[in-house]
Amino acid sequence: MSNGPTNAAAPVPRTQEKGTFTLAFAGDIRWSSQLRPLLDDPETALAPIRSELAAADLTVANLETAVTTRGEPERKDFTFRAPSSAFEALASAGIDVASMGNNHGVDYGPQGLSDTLAAIKDAPLAGVGIGRDAEQAFAPHVATIRGTRVAVIGATQVDDPTARNFPAGAGRAGVAATVDPQRLVAAVAQARRSSDVVVVFLHWGEELNQCPISEQKDLARMLSDAGADVVVGTHAHVLLGSGMLGRTYVHYGLGNFVWPNQTNEATTTTGVLTLTMKGRTTVATRWSPARIKSDGLPHFAEGDKAEEMREDFADLRSCTGLAPAPEPPA
Repeated sequence: MSNGPTNAAAPVPRTQEKGTFTLAFAGDIRWSSQLRPLLDDPETALAPIRSELAAADLTVANLETAVTTRGEPERKDFTFRAPSSAFEALASAGIDVASMGNNHGVDYGPQGLSDTLAAIKDAPLAGVGIGRDAEQAFAPHVATIRGTRVAVIGATQVDDPTARNFPAGAGRAGVAATVDPQRLVAAVAQARRSSDVVVVFLHWGEELNQCPISEQKDLARMLSDAGADVVVGTHAHVLLGSGMLGRTYVHYGLGNFVWPNQTNEATTTTGVLTLTMKGRTTVATRWSPARIKSDGLPHFAEGDKAEEMREDFADLRSCTGLAPAPEPPA
């Protein structure tokens, strides 16, 4: 753990009871503008927030960029890329799984995709949602936590040039694109047969819309029916609501997390979501709220401000159709 300065809230203690463990989730991360120089020293790049990210038994986040210094940008409004040290920075901060099943994972064409896949192979963390073919792109990362096998699958539902031009297929490299959801549903059903807990980390929704769209709700229901225990997503650049869909915990959108743009309060409100699991069951949820400041990093709130932000977070459930999720014990 870093001995440097920190703006993080007190970490969630790692659980000790056998069969009980914690999963943490963070939103979109990209390394550009004022954040790019941090990768010159990747071991310290996210040191100020490491205590919050590293506290859980398994932490998952969305890496919103191609990992390459080569290739030609795709014809789209925004293209992002970062060197392979981006993976080292995430791992050093306590992130165990980076999902690249999103609309920027192949921003620099076939060359960038080839470099990204090579970088994942050598990365100090797991990459999901992208691969040399559909089998690899939809394959879960499986971690065993105190005897519990946890499978994490990454995918994108966003219908944009990345999903249309680079969907992973038979013998075709690309992202785990789920405009047609059946491939993802099958991956969840397969993981259900071999794992104790199945987590799906999705890129989905409508930008700047804090309520889930019908496609999200439909997919959440399909994934729950297929055996997903946790469904968490990003993409909208703002927070969305969360709760229980039957026995499945669903969070429709975590917003930005490490992000260079300070547009407004909605796009800079963020945090870390921590679930306490007892087997397949979500027994407690904890939201650690933060604001992204001018350095591009989240600064965690404390005291009355944190409680106010948690109340705002809870209110987002009103348009989701989800039941309340278990809260931490008082």
